[in-house]
Amino acid sequence: MESVIPLIDGECVLVERFLNQTRADRFFLDIRQTALWHQPQLNLFGKVARSPRLAAWYGDPGAVYTYSGLVNRPLPWFEGLRQLRRRIEGHTGARFNGVLINLYRDGNDAMGWHSDDEAELVPGAVIASLSLGATRRFAMRHKRRPRLAVVNIALHHGSLLLMRGQTQQHWRHALPRTRQTVGARINLTFRRVRIADAPGSTG
Repeated sequence: MESVIPLIDGECVLVERFLNQTRADRFFLDIRQTALWHQPQLNLFGKVARSPRLAAWYGDPGAVYTYSGLVNRPLPWFEGLRQLRRRIEGHTGARFNGVLINLYRDGNDAMGWHSDDEAELVPGAVIASLSLGATRRFAMRHKRRPRLAVVNIALHHGSLLLMRGQTQQHWRHALPRTRQTVGARINLTFRRVRIADAPGSTG
């Protein structure tokens, strides 16, 4: 079941039960055990700090992705990620050549306000965000219209959030910390990056 998230200057669609409980459980365990997690040091506003979450970047050869001063060279896809990519591409009709995986170990792990608008990303391409594990609040706020209310979305186990069109140009998003006792959550954001050294590539 798909529901449109009402946004001015943006387009988001939530697929609440993209994966059923059994499949979501299986992928959660597989990815948590198989991914080569690390805790990167990020350059934020001129300061170096440890990321408040674990992360891994997987993708096609040449799909290098840089954010917060961190250059990510792709690890090769493993079978669980390939299966999810095929499933999401089949649902959306979009093509993805990389996925950023974040592991939020508990409510203290978080993601600050940002937009996924780095130079390597193909402008306007769909970003598909799959949630596995504990439910967390995903917050969105408009960059230039402070009077607009913050949009809060509960991302449940197995749900898929699609961010399309001009969403990244006009909106920031975050995954705030919570004082509630919550378990681990894995988020996978499938993306399309430019691969400059691929012959004939247009991104």
